[in-house]
Amino acid sequence: MNPTQALPGPDDITRIQLPNGIIVLARANFNSPSVVINGYLEVGSLFDSDEKLGLADFTASALMRGTQARNFQQVYDALESVGASLGFGGSTHSNAFFGRSLTEDLPLLLDILAEALRRPVFPPEQVERLRAQLLTSLAIRAQDTGEMASMNFDQIVYAGHPYSRPDDGYPETVQAIRRDDLVEFRQLSYGPRGMVVALVGGVDPARAVEQVAQALGDWQNPSQPEPPALPEWVPLEKLETRRVAIPGKSQADILLGTAGPARSAPDFLAANLGNNILGQFGMMGRIGEVVREQAGLAYYATSSLGGGEGPGPWYVAAGVDPANIDQAIELIRSEIGRFVNELVTEDELSDSQANYIGRMPLSLETNAGVAGALINMEHYALGLDYYRRYPGLIRSITRQDVLDAARHYLHPDRLGIAVAGP
Repeated sequence: MNPTQALPGPDDITRIQLPNGIIVLARANFNSPSVVINGYLEVGSLFDSDEKLGLADFTASALMRGTQARNFQQVYDALESVGASLGFGGSTHSNAFFGRSLTEDLPLLLDILAEALRRPVFPPEQVERLRAQLLTSLAIRAQDTGEMASMNFDQIVYAGHPYSRPDDGYPETVQAIRRDDLVEFRQLSYGPRGMVVALVGGVDPARAVEQVAQALGDWQNPSQPEPPALPEWVPLEKLETRRVAIPGKSQADILLGTAGPARSAPDFLAANLGNNILGQFGMMGRIGEVVREQAGLAYYATSSLGGGEGPGPWYVAAGVDPANIDQAIELIRSEIGRFVNELVTEDELSDSQANYIGRMPLSLETNAGVAGALINMEHYALGLDYYRRYPGLIRSITRQDVLDAARHYLHPDRLGIAVAGP
């Protein structure tokens, strides 16, 4: 059998759109006694006002704190009594959920999912308890050099753009959010349109679709708004640096970069492969080799490429001795300069291609991995045959493709640089 036939594809993925707009994706794995659900609603911090930034995240975190049918304790008792789990997490564009249970307990899992989405009650004492936890995490963030470098990097690179704002808000905006705001936000913004649910495991796909329809098929929200449109991102015109002092720290964290491609961009895979060469493959790629291994300037040095609905960040991150900040920045910029001016080597490209092609099937060995893949294919309109085509797509990328993508996005003299440390 062709090895790609074992990967998810159009012949073994069921994709159904319910009458209310919910898209259900299902794939059977009858070797497993359990089932995973993964999905999202199109509601995130893009909907938040500046004054109440963090509202979408706060709401997502509060959904499981009690429903019309079960109080907080009963929600978790019901899940734990059958070894199941369910959780929500807010982000810029969406509220994602993930759960798992034994196959026979899938109806219970879907019932609790539906209750949390459609009939949460936001008990006042739970809202205040959650607020205290959120404020604690923001206080911890303020003392974390990596987090503060990341937050300030976003403010430089995405000035005037929604991506400049932290999804979890600021202490003053979280303090400003009232319980009524959570109730109103859930009522107005949550709905079935744009919702996607993937189910993978020991359940017949037709039965899985039927069970989702029983739990969520009659959900309606005529007032559900369209997600706000992303404004154009405006590139930096020069180097812009910001330093944040956090007393008492022994390490400084540096983020240096710009905005990269959206996931749907034609050159995303070439940029992603290039990023692997730049700062991930082996011992953190070229950046790790030059900055950490050869120069000894960093405790870690790696690169990252975002790639979501919009122009996600493409940056190099490094943790350094505060005495080495300027030297490390210059060395990283010189490596970016080399990356945008020279073709990567044949060996670098073929090693990265083999790495990508080899690790992809490993990422699909679990129900959770496959469910995540189904969500990925749907979210970015990649096509149900994407993972079958993937090895060919990776092999087709040339050294020139990588160079063109690097030159398109990375300019050594037009980068945002954020440093947080003592």
